[in-house]
Amino acid sequence: MKQKNQRNTTKPIIGISIGDMNGIGPEVTIGALSDTRMLKSFVPVIYASGGLISYYRKQMKTEQFSYHQCENINDIHLKKINVINCWTERVEIQPGSGNEESGKYARVSLAAATEDLKAGKLDGMVTAPLSKEFVKNDEFDFPGHTEYLTKVFEASDSLMLMILGELRVGVVTGHIPLKEVSHKLTKELVQSKTEILLQSLMNDFVIKKPKIALLGLNPHAGENGILGSEDDGIIVPVIEEFKKKGNLVMGPFPADGFFGSGQFRNFDGVLAMYHDQGLIPFKTLTGGEGVNFTAGINKIRTSPAHGTAYNLAGKNVADVTSMRNALFAAIYLARNKMQEEAL
Repeated sequence: MKQKNQRNTTKPIIGISIGDMNGIGPEVTIGALSDTRMLKSFVPVIYASGGLISYYRKQMKTEQFSYHQCENINDIHLKKINVINCWTERVEIQPGSGNEESGKYARVSLAAATEDLKAGKLDGMVTAPLSKEFVKNDEFDFPGHTEYLTKVFEASDSLMLMILGELRVGVVTGHIPLKEVSHKLTKELVQSKTEILLQSLMNDFVIKKPKIALLGLNPHAGENGILGSEDDGIIVPVIEEFKKKGNLVMGPFPADGFFGSGQFRNFDGVLAMYHDQGLIPFKTLTGGEGVNFTAGINKIRTSPAHGTAYNLAGKNVADVTSMRNALFAAIYLARNKMQEEAL
């Protein structure tokens, strides 16, 4: 089937990078796509190899899981699950044991899917989890997917935004040691992340006048400078600037009370100052069913909100809910983007 302008479907075409082949990525991908009703909503394209998918199909005892193998995006079938053969050589699959080889093929899969996304041949991409330890080499020196995609798509900045339903939590600083957070936190950085969140809520999630909450960095949001100067010196000036422009940006809120009292339900988006400040309450509230969305790169990319889970790999016990939600989120966001471009 020819792609993009020559296709005869309005369904989004969503690429799936397979992640670490020895983690649970292949299993949750196959598990989520085993419900054939999903094919009514989108065209799935898995970037891996027929041999890898066949191995896990047998291991999971899902022989009824059928797919169309092809060599590139131009040959996909619009009514089937597609597997693009990113490699043809035999590879030793060792569920539960991440290694340099599994990291290598995670890079191969991600690079191929990203190339098609960048070329406009995909409407969105879902990335299965990879190991930050094993994926790194001289060419791939990134803390994770978000930083890699930010560079590939030449975005000045991006935002890791965790989403599920009406809950959307972004982080100003991402995969860095906690001791570096206060040094990295600047007015310019908070301003940039707030702007990305604002634009994403309006454009990606179609919220005309989004209401945003910024969390304080320190306990009790600094307690008027007693517990730290960052809240009053960095975060408050940013909030005031956005308010002057007519935006509904509020805070800084003490993080514990904000989530503990349910105040987060009054906002369309929440911006935490560091990774665990946002992700601990998000994952607690969503029960492991949330989705990671990269805002600010002008492309749709989501992923399940969990890692490779080597301890579960190969046992056919991994929960597919987060991967399924990541697919649904990519479909929803891609449709919004397609409608916007059509207008």
